[in-house]
Parts: sequence; structure tokens; C-alpha cells
Amino acid sequence: MPEEKLINRPEYLEKLIKWSADTTLIKIITGVRRCGKSKLLDLFKSHLLANGTSEPQIHKIDLDLLENKWLHEPTALYNHILNMVQPDKLNYVFLDEVQLVKDWQEVANSLRSKDNIDLYLTGSNAYMFSSKLGTLLGGRYIEIKMQPLSFKEFLDGLHPGESITESANLMADFNRYITQSGFPQTLKYNGDSELIEDYLLDSVYKNTITKDIIERYQLRSPEKLSEVIKFLFDNISRETSISSIEKALGQTVSNDTINKYINGLLDSYLLYACERYDIRGKKILTSLPKYYACDVGLRNVVLGRKIGDEGHILENIVYLELIRRGYQVYVGKVGKKMENGEYKSIEVDFVATKGSGVVEYYQVSKSTSDENVLRRELASLDAIKDSYPKYLLTMDLGGGNHNGIEHKNILDWLVEK
Repeated sequence: MPEEKLINRPEYLEKLIKWSADTTLIKIITGVRRCGKSKLLDLFKSHLLANGTSEPQIHKIDLDLLENKWLHEPTALYNHILNMVQPDKLNYVFLDEVQLVKDWQEVANSLRSKDNIDLYLTGSNAYMFSSKLGTLLGGRYIEIKMQPLSFKEFLDGLHPGESITESANLMADFNRYITQSGFPQTLKYNGDSELIEDYLLDSVYKNTITKDIIERYQLRSPEKLSEVIKFLFDNISRETSISSIEKALGQTVSNDTINKYINGLLDSYLLYACERYDIRGKKILTSLPKYYACDVGLRNVVLGRKIGDEGHILENIVYLELIRRGYQVYVGKVGKKMENGEYKSIEVDFVATKGSGVVEYYQVSKSTSDENVLRRELASLDAIKDSYPKYLLTMDLGGGNHNGIEHKNILDWLVEK
């Protein structure tokens, strides 16, 4: 049987390679179920083998497999690993879906202290990072946050060996990306929409909400959870309050329950929250965040593709790409003085920050071919009076510069190096 061709995930693999130099740190890969965390470990294994590490030095345990269920008991897992490793060489230990192990933090901390073990973990929910984890590990870990395929990675999987400029039809590939998702497994179904939808609904969506939300909170009315998810997916890129959700559902779900559902969705990485940021006051505003789906293809399957939804989908994709590139991302608010002397609050789609002092502003629109639309989108960026880079991203061909605001085609921006 031929060996499976792995889709290249260069940004994540580069991070693993970089952090592998410090064997005292635990490397923890997190992300929504089926986004490719286990395959990333396989890519890293291939790198290790190609650079002089022998096969017996690499140990991977898939903890979600039935034959490994006995290893969910922490002492059994710990002793099993110590019996596998070679005492006189550096061993790379990969534990896939580690949150299934009771008190896994204690196992990880004990293994980390061994001079001959370099430890790598994957997990599918954020609540595994409790205060207990910080206490036990004392900051001796690095988290690598993983997502489904970016558009660039999707193209690599769809057209292996081709350069992006050789892709027959970039727009057609993009439409396939947003309808069939960036979950790597879907590429194996060769565009069969029925197989893809079944996979996304059953293996990704239902599996995630069952294991990470319904079982965690012991929900007795999961149909209410489904209503909340559909509301949030339907309202991506819009400011959303818990009270607005309660009102939309006819007050059949309490505020506390809705808040619990949202926390579960955020912890399972099905959903991301983007807080608002006062650009002039340089402070985070804690009310009325925007929510974005982890993958627009999954969102479209759960919700159904809607006419006139393209602008929200593009904004969702840009948000995911920015956090994939390592930015902290916020919805920007800036005050603009009007002709009558009053100040009006204007929204900037994204304020993206990174490291010390890196700030960029982004406005996203499907098209600015209408002069009024172009004027409106530029006005939000023009209202910002600092000199940090400003970008207008649209599906229009070409680009240009508008008084210092760089206008780019979204597809070109997504595939740029």
C-alpha cells in the first residue's frame, strides 16, 4: 500500500523544528478536531528521520484509539513510556489527544523532567489549559495553535508539486475552498460534495460538540446548543451580545446557558471571539465582540450557503489568516470628527498587532468598484491618524494606493509569502 502523501504545513512545522532545540519545554499543539494536529507530528517525524534521528527514538501514542484506552490511566501511560524509551539517547515522545488522560499534566511534567525525553502533545480543547496546568508546569511549555488548511496550504494539497501561479483557476479553487472547507481530509474525496458534507457534519461538527460540549457540560437539551451555534455562525463578523441571542431564540435559553455554550464553542476551537479595540484610547473594549467560525466551509455546511453572504465570509477568512500569521486581532473603533463638530464612532474591520510595536489595519470588502463603497471603506482607514500600515482587501482585480492605503486583491494577499 503506497505511503500517504502528507500536505505540507510549513509554518507549523517550522515552529516545531525551532522549539525542538529546547528539550526542557513541552510542545503542545492545539486546535479544532481534524485540523491536522496528528499529521503535523507525522511531518515532524519525517523531518527528524531525514536529519539523523533513528526510528526507535520516536514514539507516538494515539490516545483516541480503542487499543490505547488502557493508557488513559496516568500511571499506566507513564510507565509504558519509560519502558519504551532508549535510556542512552534522546527520545521524541508524541502523545496525540492527551486530554483523554486523567491528570495528564502530572504525567507531562514528570516526563519533561527526564533528560532523555523531548515531549510533544496534541489536544482538541482549550479548557485543558486550566490554572492547574500553569501551576503544575510553571510555564515550561509552548503552545502551537493550529487551524484547518489556509488557502495556500489548500492549493498545495489540491495541486501538489505545482506553483501557485500555475493553478488553473485560482478563483475556482477559492470557491471550492470556501464551500468544501479547509479540513485536510476533505481533499481525499475529490470534490464529492455528499461525502464532504457527511464528513464535516459527522466527523468534525457532531463529534466536536458531543465530546467537547455536550459530554463536558452533561447537556440534556442539545437541540438548544444547535440553535445557538446556527445563530452565531449566521452572524459572523457582526457585533453580538448574549441578550441578542436570547432574544433571537425567543428567550427559550437563559443568558447563563448561552454563555456556557459560547465558552464551550470557544474552548473547542469551533468559534473565535474578536474583541473590540479603541484605537485612539489604546484599550480593549470588553463588550460586544464579534465571532468567527473556525472554517467557512464547515460553517456553510452547518448553516447552508446564503446569497449575499460573501462579504462576511471574506472577513472571516481574513481574520483566520491574520491569527494564522501570528497576529493578535481586534475589531477597531476610532472616533471621527464630523462637519457639525460631533464625533462619530467608526469601525475598522481589524487591528492586527504582533510583538513589540507592530500594528497593521485592515478593511475588507467584496468589491469597491462602486465609488461610494470605495469612499466608505477608505474613510474608516483615513480616520486613523497614526502612520502604521493600512490595507484595503477586496476581490477586485489589481490594486493600487489610496493616500497611503494599500489596496490588495484578497487572493493575492492570501497566497503571498
